[in-house]
Amino acid sequence: MKESSTLKIGELAKEAGVTVDTIRFYENKGLLAPLQRSQGGYRIFAQSDKERLLFIQRAKKVGFTLDEIGELLELQLHPGDHTCEEVKHHTQQKIDQVSEKIGELVRIQRSLQRLHTACCGGPESADHCSILQILASTEPL
Repeated sequence: MKESSTLKIGELAKEAGVTVDTIRFYENKGLLAPLQRSQGGYRIFAQSDKERLLFIQRAKKVGFTLDEIGELLELQLHPGDHTCEEVKHHTQQKIDQVSEKIGELVRIQRSLQRLHTACCGGPESADHCSILQILASTEPL
């Protein structure tokens, strides 16, 4: 008989709303480890692994990479050894990265808009299409 505090991989996946493959992937990345294996070879997880899995999913939703999530999990595992300042530093780094990406996307959008505006968009042949000419040139976009 199974202890109520343990879950097989399929049960954990169902309760956490993820696939078994997702759990295996996180296990391979070192983010999640089964408590033990049954005699039949099934991975057995603790209820705390469900909470850990939900933590991983929430951290992914706000943009943390798996490596960054690993760092956050380490902080969570030993909170007494760390400060809120250390944890907050991780979010500030992510904010900085996102801001940089947003700036890059805005630059790309402006370049695309200039390309789009430069083209007449008419039914004539693309032999002299300004978009193709601009992309083929060595001039900065």
